[in-house]
Amino acid sequence: MCSRNEESDEFAQARERMLNRDLKGRDITDSRVLEVMAEIPRHEFVPGEYRWQAYSDNPLPIGMGQTISQPYIVALMTQLLCVSPDCEVLEIGTGSGYQTAILSRLAKKVYTIEKFQELSQSAQAVLEKLDIDNVEFHIGDGSCGWPGEKAFDRIIVTAGVPAMPEPLINQLAAAGLIVAPVGGPTVQELVVGEKKKGKYIEVPGCGCRFVRLIGKHGFTQ
Repeated sequence: MCSRNEESDEFAQARERMLNRDLKGRDITDSRVLEVMAEIPRHEFVPGEYRWQAYSDNPLPIGMGQTISQPYIVALMTQLLCVSPDCEVLEIGTGSGYQTAILSRLAKKVYTIEKFQELSQSAQAVLEKLDIDNVEFHIGDGSCGWPGEKAFDRIIVTAGVPAMPEPLINQLAAAGLIVAPVGGPTVQELVVGEKKKGKYIEVPGCGCRFVRLIGKHGFTQ
């Protein structure tokens, strides 16, 4: 059996490979994103039986039919979101909490919505373990946005939607950005939406595969 130090060294080496091969080796160039992904221990967000794959560039099951996205997609969506230290970010789909943790290191505050209470509680436990305290959690239908009339500088949707949910567009602040996988139930493309001079515009990006966002303004099943 490996000692804790040996295990930590193994994860550190795997994380370094991930950074160099799967992120820097592709089109992830934002130094802040790379720095944060070098710091956050992805293996803490992965179920025990999959920990040995934590730094492989592929999604992994986390229960409830959900997955933790592959590292490259997490990095790409974060880079596209252009988060600055004064941003308040809304995340739709807490999931494992890994993307939440990445955002928390870049933003002023993160508000995150999860449909499944079990996943939200698990994510909260890991973020507390990592001393991350600038995140507010909510259980509910993420396609309906954050309860109330709060506006957000950045919004990220971590599950596929047939079209950008109208409530999320409404909660996007002026000059704000929203990133989401938009398309069919199995294949989508990453779309960046922006509110610019009173108008909302979208720019399509690369293809991707996400689990479906089930909700009033998402998929029905």
